[in-house]
Amino acid sequence: MNNLTFKQLRYFDALARHGHFGRAADACAISQPALSMQIKELEENLGTELFERGARQVRLTHFGEEFAARARDILRSVNELTDLARASRDRLVGRLRIGVIPTIAPYLLPAIIGDLSNMHDGLDIHMRETVTPKLIRELADGRLDTAILALPVSEPSLSEVALFSENFVLVRPGEDAGKPVPSREMLREMRLLLLEEGHCFRDQALSFCDMRTTRPRELLDGSSLSTLVQMVSAGIGVTLIPEMAVAVETRSAPVSIAQFKNPQPSRTIGMVWRKTSPLAGQLRQISEVVRQSAETMRKRWDAVSDSA
Repeated sequence: MNNLTFKQLRYFDALARHGHFGRAADACAISQPALSMQIKELEENLGTELFERGARQVRLTHFGEEFAARARDILRSVNELTDLARASRDRLVGRLRIGVIPTIAPYLLPAIIGDLSNMHDGLDIHMRETVTPKLIRELADGRLDTAILALPVSEPSLSEVALFSENFVLVRPGEDAGKPVPSREMLREMRLLLLEEGHCFRDQALSFCDMRTTRPRELLDGSSLSTLVQMVSAGIGVTLIPEMAVAVETRSAPVSIAQFKNPQPSRTIGMVWRKTSPLAGQLRQISEVVRQSAETMRKRWDAVSDSA
């Protein structure tokens, strides 16, 4: 058997994750025929098939599943060798892969990217926006260096650093401005608009309302906070959004914002990274930059909330 190449392992991992030659090729920034050729050569070197080819997608064979676990360990170890070299330098340079959940990304990223670029010249920031479960998996696989999300994640392999806390506010149609703020018991009787399954913000809102079981007509799902706010402006129902989203999401929507009485619903935002990451020291420094960026933005969120 000829020696396997790192390139082949990387292409194999992409195809295993995406289950589709076209999407895997896009992720690797190569042509689909080139990817197919590398996978074929890999299988020939191994003397067995790694994938079952279907008309619309590919699936790992039993051997392919075992091979995938080992390949990811190798890829992660190689990435950590690169990180080890980066960690030996006086300052962090090169690529920094940051994951962030969708209920934070549009509101905090502009400040974070600007501040990190100004304070760390030579840093090449790559952002990945997706839901918490995917961020955790990609951190574990070494495809991300760190992630900004809602704590706790309670993963023994990850270090957590709390950055700040923020409250949730109630979004109602504009004509409801000035009306008494409903209690959590009253919210359970209203048509509550929530993010679709998979978003941790949905779970946090349901927890505040103590909604373990609900009738289907009482809840409507949206794919983003923007969608939820627009649905509220159309008179479809009410929703909860984090304070950081108020300024952006209410600019073009005739809605009213109200704060709940104490204890207010809230969340803690933090950064997480692998405990084994050679960049742990630098990432802790990065977390301080993110904390300062958030503090600057918080003053703007508070001003908007006070005027709402």
